[in-house]
Amino acid sequence: MSTPGVMDIPSVKDQVSEEEWQARVDLAAAYRMCAHYGWDDLIYTHLSARVPGGDHHFLINPLGLMFEEMTASSLIKVDLSGKALMETPFIPNAAGFVIHSAIHAAREDAGCVIHLHTDYGIAVSNLASGLEPLCQSSIPPHSTIAYHDYEGFAVNDGEQERLVTDIGDARALILRNHGTLTVGETIPQAFELMFFLEKACKTQILTRATGMPLYAPSEESMSNAIRDVQVVAGARGADNFVWPAILRKLDRADTSYRT
Repeated sequence: MSTPGVMDIPSVKDQVSEEEWQARVDLAAAYRMCAHYGWDDLIYTHLSARVPGGDHHFLINPLGLMFEEMTASSLIKVDLSGKALMETPFIPNAAGFVIHSAIHAAREDAGCVIHLHTDYGIAVSNLASGLEPLCQSSIPPHSTIAYHDYEGFAVNDGEQERLVTDIGDARALILRNHGTLTVGETIPQAFELMFFLEKACKTQILTRATGMPLYAPSEESMSNAIRDVQVVAGARGADNFVWPAILRKLDRADTSYRT
């Protein structure tokens, strides 16, 4: 008997490899954590992840599910054109894959791409100054930030080349008048960087809203912080320490993302 308000999603665990299943679990967890932090935008925006293996196949959310509903089995496996590669009861959102497919195709290090439309992220994207290095949380994204000008709804394949040129080898992108985006070799890396990017955007807007004089960090302290961030990233702290803690947090509340 089904539970009211809960979708009955058939499991695909026995149809995929162990590596793909783990990627599905991790990406579903990232969706749930986005919902937890209030980063979702109804059913819009996307998180995508490369399926382990030599094929250019990717996992992305289906059209019509809230982030809080996402499960490992509900994610759709698609090719670079956004075409579904497995039978699914859901509708793939090919238009929503325009941004993601461009970055995945252009960069082998793009194991995961996270794109959000949050209030604070959009607010910073509207500012000519962009992201400012005002606090410690801003250092990770600010050290690898790029910008892409708004061209309308991202459904035009012609925008892909310009998007790829603008992001270059950066791992964080502010889409002007639109939102934020991060790239990671792994899902944990992309998620952690987005956490700091969103926190930096929120802190910047709140700080500027006070109208008070700013106490800016020195150039020396910024250089030290950027160096330290690179050391921590090299130790894969997001994968080894942050992500296991996030999964434990989710498991204490609801394990259904693993189904």
